Amino acid sequence: MIRKLLFYFLLTIPFFASAQDVLRGHVRIDLEPPPSFYMDVRVPLDHDTAYMRALEVAAMFFSAQIYGWSFHYDIGERARGIPEEFELTPLGEITWGDPRLFVTDAYFRNHTLSLWVDYRPSEHQHRRLAMWRKGNIRPVQGLGFAFVDGGGGLTESAAWLAIRKRALEDAARAAVRAMLQASERNRPRQAIGYISLERFPDDWIDSGRWASRARFRVEIMEIIPFAVH
Repeated sequence: MIRKLLFYFLLTIPFFASAQDVLRGHVRIDLEPPPSFYMDVRVPLDHDTAYMRALEVAAMFFSAQIYGWSFHYDIGERARGIPEEFELTPLGEITWGDPRLFVTDAYFRNHTLSLWVDYRPSEHQHRRLAMWRKGNIRPVQGLGFAFVDGGGGLTESAAWLAIRKRALEDAARAAVRAMLQASERNRPRQAIGYISLERFPDDWIDSGRWASRARFRVEIMEIIPFAVH
């Protein structure tokens, strides 16, 4: 079923769309991940499952590019016993099966599925993308990680996607933290603002963790110093 859907996507690419109208990204799915990483997961993955996961990941990344999140960051300080907390609130979502998401190329090589996916934004989505390119929004890179916790009661597929989502969100936290360290002489207590993904991240497995290195666009709306508390 998924393979038929993939061929449908390939055959219905809107050739009239120019490169400027289209977002593009690459997703890689390992069919035989290390056993220590995917606990209680059937391996190798069948091709249909791999296609499904690649499209789910692509939808998640395109959502982060177009809509992004608002964030509330309690920077924390160990010496004062204040924990670090980073909360993201999605500002919109692209779901799997969106007709604007389509596949341009797919191939299997060395037990890996490589999928090139495009997304053709609507007029409203183009306006959102333009907002993320305003002069007061700055680019910054972050590296995030997600530990495997057995899924927390989620289904196998949902747990797998949740791992990649947590790694991306941790990369967003690292990016905001790096921006604050570069701009603030004194460690603030809180920061509030908006953040979006600039392009698809680089992902890999690192010592049993999922790692995600990504570039973001960040707008900090408010910085609250320790002095006001």
